[in-house]
Amino acid sequence: MIASLAFTAPWMLAALAALPLLWLLLRLIPPRPQRFDFPPLRLLLDLAPRRRTAARAPWWLVLLRLLLAAAVIGMLAGPVLRPSGEAAQRGGPLLLLVDNGWAAGPQWSLRKDILAAALDNAAQAGRPVALAALADPVADLSLSRPEALRERVSALQPEPWQADRGAFAGAVAAFLKAEPGAEIAWFSDGLAGPGDGPFLALLAAAAARERPVAIYRDPAHSALALAGANNAPDGIDVRVLRAGDGGPAAGTVRALDLRGLPIGHAAFAFAAGKGETSAHFDLPVDLRNDIARLEIVGESSAGAVQLLDRNWRRRVVGVVSGQDKDVSQPLLSMNYFLSRALQPFADVRLAEGTSPGEAIDRFLDQKLPMLILADVGNLGEAEDKLAGWIEGGGILVRFAGSRLAAADDRLLPVKLRDGERTLGGALSWEKPQKLGSFAENSPFAGLAVPDDVSVTRQLLAEPDIDLPGKTWATLADGTPLVTAEKRGKGMIVLFHVTADTTWSNLALSGTFVEMLRRIVGLANAAPPAGSDGPGAEGQAQATGEASPVFVAPSRTLDGFGAFSSPPATAQPVRADRPGTGRPDHPPGFYGPPDGLIAVNALAPNATLKPLDLAGVGAQLQPYARTSPIVIGPMLLVLALALLMIDALAVFAMAGGWARLRRPGGGAAGAGTAAALALVLAFAAPHRAEAQARPFDSALKTHLAYIVTGDKETDDVSLAGLKGLSAYIAERTALEPGAPVGLDPARDELAFYALIYWPVVPDLPPPPPAAMARIDAFMKSGGTIIFDTRDAVQQDAGQSTTPAGEALKRLLSSLDIPELEPVPPKHVLTKTFYLLDKFPGRYDNGETWVQATPQTPEDSDRLVLGGDGVSPIIITSNDLAGAWAVGPDMNPIFPVSSGSERQRELAYRAGVNMVMYALTGNYKADQVHVQDLLERLGR
Repeated sequence: MIASLAFTAPWMLAALAALPLLWLLLRLIPPRPQRFDFPPLRLLLDLAPRRRTAARAPWWLVLLRLLLAAAVIGMLAGPVLRPSGEAAQRGGPLLLLVDNGWAAGPQWSLRKDILAAALDNAAQAGRPVALAALADPVADLSLSRPEALRERVSALQPEPWQADRGAFAGAVAAFLKAEPGAEIAWFSDGLAGPGDGPFLALLAAAAARERPVAIYRDPAHSALALAGANNAPDGIDVRVLRAGDGGPAAGTVRALDLRGLPIGHAAFAFAAGKGETSAHFDLPVDLRNDIARLEIVGESSAGAVQLLDRNWRRRVVGVVSGQDKDVSQPLLSMNYFLSRALQPFADVRLAEGTSPGEAIDRFLDQKLPMLILADVGNLGEAEDKLAGWIEGGGILVRFAGSRLAAADDRLLPVKLRDGERTLGGALSWEKPQKLGSFAENSPFAGLAVPDDVSVTRQLLAEPDIDLPGKTWATLADGTPLVTAEKRGKGMIVLFHVTADTTWSNLALSGTFVEMLRRIVGLANAAPPAGSDGPGAEGQAQATGEASPVFVAPSRTLDGFGAFSSPPATAQPVRADRPGTGRPDHPPGFYGPPDGLIAVNALAPNATLKPLDLAGVGAQLQPYARTSPIVIGPMLLVLALALLMIDALAVFAMAGGWARLRRPGGGAAGAGTAAALALVLAFAAPHRAEAQARPFDSALKTHLAYIVTGDKETDDVSLAGLKGLSAYIAERTALEPGAPVGLDPARDELAFYALIYWPVVPDLPPPPPAAMARIDAFMKSGGTIIFDTRDAVQQDAGQSTTPAGEALKRLLSSLDIPELEPVPPKHVLTKTFYLLDKFPGRYDNGETWVQATPQTPEDSDRLVLGGDGVSPIIITSNDLAGAWAVGPDMNPIFPVSSGSERQRELAYRAGVNMVMYALTGNYKADQVHVQDLLERLGR
């Protein structure tokens, strides 16, 4: 036991020589004199004390303090108790060989502790040490003091490739020749390597010459690894390897995406005596294509990780739709048709709950190779950014619609005629048109022309000399169905029909899927701007260029299998032949984020073999933790306990307990408690004040208006919606709450179905961020009433008015659909009251809504998406002025005709608009009731 005791700071033990002097000093210092009260009436009684005070400190108190000083000195000396097996030390140099490849990662902490203990033993015995990490670059071996190697051992980490022992054979041989009496300790990982022959022969020769050779190994643990993942049609299969029978015979492989989020788990089990098995992931295709990393749970090494690169993923396509969100019939939306057509071969990302401009910005920031815009007209501020993305190699596919027909857009392959061609219109066919042909120079070449696809409406291209070269598909009459134009490195493709079934039944055919498949195939050869990844490689191969493409490391794996920044020694890899991990090409992801290439630690056909040490003749040692026991913390606890006992003894000898028992003696304690309570009271957290405005709009229907900042206008809006709310509560089953004023830049708009917006000519429009929220609100099914309140000026013959110009500026940043005056049979005319016009304070203004195309086959279909609700209503009749009431609920403003009948119709128009926004197009379906009942009867 005494031989196992060592000190990290033995010079501190010299302070023990001062203990006799401390004994004398403590004996000479008497205790504190006893204090007596001096009451005048007891003067004679207290002159003779009842007991005497000692002149010297008690022997037990002196001994206590000596023990305290000895404990502090012993703690500062750093005593360490080593296991008895390590007490006996050999002499001579020591050579430490460490396998720090990926196979050492799972038990690296244990091996590092054993290595540190070996250094400590060598330092205590005064032995010089040489250290070689066999996965690091080869260097000459030289002896150093163990203390100088502690920092290197502390920083030593496993590398994400296998140790190359054969490369160190020459350096080890030279060291043993220079140091004939050196002892060898090899901390192996138990995994056989390709260059082990010369290295093992060298150790066997050293052991034969009776040189001490110790090899540490762990037969109870076998290295596990993944290799050769295969994306089969029914799921993902990955090979699981082991180097021996040690360790668990079963486990779990986890699949993660690029963000590290788990996608799935798969179990595996080894048969007895087998070194290979497989794990199978039975996941849907869309989930499988999100997997970027496979790893063995609980096996922290780079070999237990299999990275999956871009070859595993379908191309990512962002879809932005200008169509209003249709909650009641989502299976008829453009997003649904596009998603179903793209899902077999592409990863689809839909933009929902946001404006088209924001969605385009987000997709461009994600560097997607392809975007699809379905009936998106006004691109706003995103147009310039989108144009630059196309120039850099992006593929933009656009589908026609009413919004695109009404827009003035430069991101089109051809120039379009104003309006669209409709069956039964001025530019019409006698019957629907069939598909004509696919151009031979287009990606659609070779596709069979279906005879069951018909088109009833399209956007017409202006004829010019370049139109035939830009046409990929035509109709039977020769007009273009699909046109395209190359812009820089990218391309713009336009389908002259919608992505749903409103203009044609192309979206229902298999040809539509094949057309999209071939367009998506172009995105692989056209990477986005700033990318020189696989897209550039594909272009080089297509043009016959022989020069290889190299990609730089993006994120690499460390020895534990965790992602880290690439080391300074990492070099680019060939995109077509990345190879496996090695010092200059560590495992990880290489290339840009949209074209990652995976480099793994093991080759797809790799196998693991256990290390054969039968012929070495060395002493085999298990990995067992033999860390020394540090006694210093125990002595610190003892010193603190002795200090506490000493303090209590001095307190008692000074009469402290007696003073506490006297009346009034606890005043100090009470004062301390009061001060503590005061501090706690001030430190206690205070409950935050509740917000002045509760969000009760989610629980009750409220009419809302936009706060313009003009006090007179805002007061009229509030009074008008107050009057309309009271009218609705009186005439219908709906009981609206109090009207709410909204700031589109700050307030949540999703709580409100209908928002009234009075247009003020002299005020600037809201900032772009607020307009983007307005656009998203309209796309999500909300309706906004824009009221210019200038019907009198229009009636006076003014072609343009200040309010009208302000409305144009306001709508210029929104994706507004094609508009038309309210048709006679529109749902808005019959949602609650039967109306033929929508007056306010004035009755001569026109009311505009989203245009609803009609065809002879479906003449009663007056609404489309968004549950049949137009996202915008424009009027000039000053609705709020007719609805406005004062505190006595009497009208504030007169109407233009002077008749209260006009005000009554204005209220009814408001009721219809509210019911229209809340209930959608159910009134339009009433005409089909008889057909529905007959169908149910069958």
